[in-house]
Amino acid sequence: MKKMKIQFNLPVTILKEGKRFVAYSPALDLSTSGKTFKETQKRFVEAAMIFFEEIIKKKTIDEVLGDLGWKKSKKEWQPPVVVSQKLETINCCA
Repeated sequence: MKKMKIQFNLPVTILKEGKRFVAYSPALDLSTSGKTFKETQKRFVEAAMIFFEEIIKKKTIDEVLGDLGWKKSKKEWQPPVVVSQKLETINCCA
């Protein structure tokens, strides 16, 4: 079986929650955390690699990425594009 090479730019948001950092990508609906920013970045890359290895191994890449809103152009997958990220003020009831 021919090895598949996947490379793309993936939108990832890293938040600080208390003393920990959390990385989240809506394109994969995947998150992880770590004690430092750098550790969190590393863990996210590892988690994303495992995610892709599993969907490739299970031959569910088309189904899974399609369900996550990815678009297939020719034989390449493109993740959803983040068009805006901002702080939104929400006034809610008490």
